[in-house]
Amino acid sequence: MLIADEFFLIAHNDTRGKAKLHPAATGLGLAGGLLGELVLYGHITVAQGQVTVLDRRPPADALAHTVLDQLIGEAQHQAVRTWLSFLAQTSVTSVGERLARAGVLRRQETRRLLRSSVSYLPIDLNVAAWPATRLRALLDRAESPSVPDALLLGLVAAAGLTREVLWSAGPRAHHRLNLIIPALPAPLKELVAHTEAAVGAAVLRGTP
Repeated sequence: MLIADEFFLIAHNDTRGKAKLHPAATGLGLAGGLLGELVLYGHITVAQGQVTVLDRRPPADALAHTVLDQLIGEAQHQAVRTWLSFLAQTSVTSVGERLARAGVLRRQETRRLLRSSVSYLPIDLNVAAWPATRLRALLDRAESPSVPDALLLGLVAAAGLTREVLWSAGPRAHHRLNLIIPALPAPLKELVAHTEAAVGAAVLRGTP
């Protein structure tokens, strides 16, 4: 499963598909995941607060392809925070739809008076709960996690989701988490830091 997909399931680990975070934090965490996927693919890098495209060839994943096209098409905008804010506006829908296409979630539209809302419900609760369970188990092991897993842990911490992963973990897991994030490769460590700053600012502003 891709970074943003696992983040989505951790953030919506609920039979009703209800988010466990402030909406802005959810969107920004997912936006960080989408950018992180492109860093891991080798298509972009992050340095000194800027996003730089390294490889214009389309990724295999359709959503990653769309995000890369947006980065290329709006090359005058390079600030990481700008892209996090932009992608956060649609990230819940775009990642939710990707998971629905993969058969992990079921899209449900609810109509009320003049408006409708869309939620994404888990098809199998065990599958939906697996990412948080998997990360908790990783933190209890002696070996270092893979770079993608370390990035996911960083984004979980940046968005304020740590309790969803560590709710039953011991002191060792908390200590290991504090060591893993600073050891991320520089572009990913910077991406996590910008995501955390954007989440903090959005929550303070009360952004919906």
